[in-house]
Amino acid sequence: MDTAFDPVPGACARLRPGLRRVLAPNPSPMTFRGTNSYILGEGRVAVIDPGPALPAHLDALLAALAPGETVSHILVTHSHVDHSPLARPLSQATGAPVLAFGDSRAGRRADLAGLAGLGGGEGVDTGFAPDLRLADGEAVAGDGWRVVAIHTPGHMGNHLSFAWEDALFTGDHVMGWASSMVSPPDGDLGAFMASLDRLAARPEQVLYPGHGAPVADGPARLAELAAHRRARRVQVLDALAAGPATPAEIAQAIYTDTPPALLPAATRNVLAHLIELADNFLAAADAEMGADARWHRL
Repeated sequence: MDTAFDPVPGACARLRPGLRRVLAPNPSPMTFRGTNSYILGEGRVAVIDPGPALPAHLDALLAALAPGETVSHILVTHSHVDHSPLARPLSQATGAPVLAFGDSRAGRRADLAGLAGLGGGEGVDTGFAPDLRLADGEAVAGDGWRVVAIHTPGHMGNHLSFAWEDALFTGDHVMGWASSMVSPPDGDLGAFMASLDRLAARPEQVLYPGHGAPVADGPARLAELAAHRRARRVQVLDALAAGPATPAEIAQAIYTDTPPALLPAATRNVLAHLIELADNFLAAADAEMGADARWHRL
């Protein structure tokens, strides 16, 4: 964990020409210091990930604008409750449209929709609906800035990353302080790995994540995260080799250094691995997939 990253919530930090960051006051084990909201451009600006529905954060974002500046676009990477709920209040305050891949069901695997009953999720903004939907590869331009939307499902089906100059805004898909949670039914590990590969093939070097500090060597971090997931996959397979087990039992066996409060999140990650293994005919559930199903290796 990067303990050196500790900005003041609500303060506007200029990261480079044309880019500012305002940290939301929502620290937690899942959000680190809080959600990074980015202000892109000068004059008529875009806000990327307005964050949670906190009036103090709305005030801070508006206060971060220079005299005469206006918000022309509100871009949302995905609709978890720490990223998207403030989009509508900010839109109402500024008149700017909200742009995203789609609502909270967009991009989600239909065969996973019935999964329920497993704690540890980050919280879905079920009422989220953008004014404009962004297709994969679609460009959005404003006053001196231009981004390209890249559909990067995995952490959530409607997750977008945004390419800008030599950088990527990666939301929760890639962060420097921790690996991302992949939480079925909204998360999908197979899609997550494919999205990592897609970002790794791109030329951008710097990553601006939804939580934590900027990542200067993006390609190295992408490679590290992919290797981490492959190692977890081996651990899950090894656990199943010892006999059938539930996701919670496997999580307790392989997440030995994880605080008890985070084991539900670890259990969701294990379930994501099990589903990916099932997709590749390497594991199967003894009954319908869910919180209590026992899984065995094929």
